[in-house]
Amino acid sequence: MTDIRETRPLATDRDAAMTVARTPPQSALGRTLPSRPWRLALRRFASQPLSLAALAVLFLVVAAALVGGRLWHYGYADITSEFSTAPSWRHPMGTDSVGHDGLARVLRGAQKSVQVGLLAALVSTTVGSVIGAVAGFYRRWVDTVLMRLTDLVLTVPGIAVLMVLAGSVRGPGNWVAIALIIAGLSWTTIARVVRGMVLSLREQEFVEAARAIGAGNIRILFRHLLPQTIGLIIIKATFSIGAAIFAETGLSYLGLGISPPDTSLGALVANAQGAATTRPWLFYFPGLVIALVVLSVNLVGDGLRDALDPSSRHRR
Repeated sequence: MTDIRETRPLATDRDAAMTVARTPPQSALGRTLPSRPWRLALRRFASQPLSLAALAVLFLVVAAALVGGRLWHYGYADITSEFSTAPSWRHPMGTDSVGHDGLARVLRGAQKSVQVGLLAALVSTTVGSVIGAVAGFYRRWVDTVLMRLTDLVLTVPGIAVLMVLAGSVRGPGNWVAIALIIAGLSWTTIARVVRGMVLSLREQEFVEAARAIGAGNIRILFRHLLPQTIGLIIIKATFSIGAAIFAETGLSYLGLGISPPDTSLGALVANAQGAATTRPWLFYFPGLVIALVVLSVNLVGDGLRDALDPSSRHRR
């Protein structure tokens, strides 16, 4: 009697491609992504007390900057009958020579500085990520044109251009223009980083599998490649916030930042530098807030880097 054995049909090329596409791809940092990578990253971040403390301080400062001015009983433009008074229960950060409440002015200055930092980081990160991803994915003449544009922006004397452009947008509500100028000069670093990561990722099997099942270039780029770089993009965006706040502070210190009657932390420090010895509260309180924000942002960025890329701790 002939032995008839049941045979299993061979998988088609499409089935094989779908199987490869469903396998967990390697992350942009060189390791296979776990089923829940963000939970693992959060666990690593939570194991770093210094980064957690910095995140708490940053949250408190940002929350106070964004909503504290509405809760405090003095407005930043209000003039009281107390001039150049030292810190007290009524005025925790004292008053200036005009009668402005110091705390109200610091809250307003922190609000504008944080707004500039967040908007500049958002725009520069988005622009840099898209340019870098497109250049790395399409290569050839697209890569050449976009990278030469990036090199051109890198060769521009950033401080001089920033001062010239910021000085030309003076007027009420100019913080948006200042944030966009800072973003327009700071997207290049993340563009080069994302480009290098996409150049490596585009050769992996999950990209070929996605192409085999009919995915187009745009879908592959934004659905499969860019999500693999999100960890490093978040890290770069975090550091960009601190850099943008520092840039705005420098501009305001030189008189080229937020225009009066509005204010920023840099403007408060610049206006009080002559009173640093006679009325130190006007100088040191806004300076302390600047230091807290920038230091906290950098510590949070370090924590995110260690959480998303544990091997970086051993490389430093």
